Amino acid sequence: MRNVAKRLLILSFALAAFAARAEWPDHPIRWVVPFAPGGANDLIARAAAEGVSKRLGKPIVIENKPGAGAAIGAEYVAKAKPDGYTFLIGAAGVVTNSLIRKDMPYKDEDLIPVGMIAVAPSVIVVHPSVPASNLREFVAWAKTQPNGVSWATAGTASTPHFVAEMLKEAGLANLTIVPYKSGSESVTAVISGNVSATSEASIVVMPQIKAGKLKAIANTYDKRMSAVPNLMTTTEAGFPGVKIGHWAGLFAPKGTPDAIVERMNEELLAVVKSKDFQDKLVPSGIEPAPYSLAAYSAFLNAERERLGRIARNSKMQAD
Repeated sequence: MRNVAKRLLILSFALAAFAARAEWPDHPIRWVVPFAPGGANDLIARAAAEGVSKRLGKPIVIENKPGAGAAIGAEYVAKAKPDGYTFLIGAAGVVTNSLIRKDMPYKDEDLIPVGMIAVAPSVIVVHPSVPASNLREFVAWAKTQPNGVSWATAGTASTPHFVAEMLKEAGLANLTIVPYKSGSESVTAVISGNVSATSEASIVVMPQIKAGKLKAIANTYDKRMSAVPNLMTTTEAGFPGVKIGHWAGLFAPKGTPDAIVERMNEELLAVVKSKDFQDKLVPSGIEPAPYSLAAYSAFLNAERERLGRIARNSKMQAD
């Protein structure tokens, strides 16, 4: 009797999962972007949402909730009803916020991974007057500057901040970090000559590079960018520890049914692999990242450990 009861229980769970998968979605879905419109994550989210919406047959509404290094949008999703209708377009802040913020309004485990989408490689750029055409030359020049070299960031624990700390670990000790409120402000500071260098998402700096307002000296991704194949990676330049990207991936509130997570993952993966999605993003310097759910989870765990070590060693604290 016990075996029969056990089998019936398993069958009931399987039928419930099948029902959830078959009935979902029956109304529009929200994808929360924890940044202002127009940035890399917003662009990636909108391109992916268009494709996934077509496959699911229901609208996906993009809702921007910027602020607090992505913590505002992430908290909103973490506390949302786990019914498969609210998701987060997460970025590095989902990994780093708990490393630098003492009073987090949610726990890391309140958000579960759904699928990786794409990466906008972080491009290291300098003012055109800086006498360096690649990262090796920049580091050699920077070491000769008696007053150090200024480096703009988009705030504490932003991707440019981590790049600066990675460069320090690689031996460039005389970098002076100059924090700004956003990536656009930090890039403007370099263009104006107020700061010597920074790094930013490829989509943000590509227009200024093409216009000659900035000089690109390296790409911090693990491979060369399809849009700029002649730009050397930091690993190729001899700095393998300087590696990070402006990635975007989908998360759901803890408790979202497995069947829904699996379905969303399948549809998202199909879109990310599609030629249409790649044609929209690759020319802007964004690289599609069709990770399996297991690979995405492994990536998040590795980033949390790696960036956590850097945050602790550099004593990063939220502004």
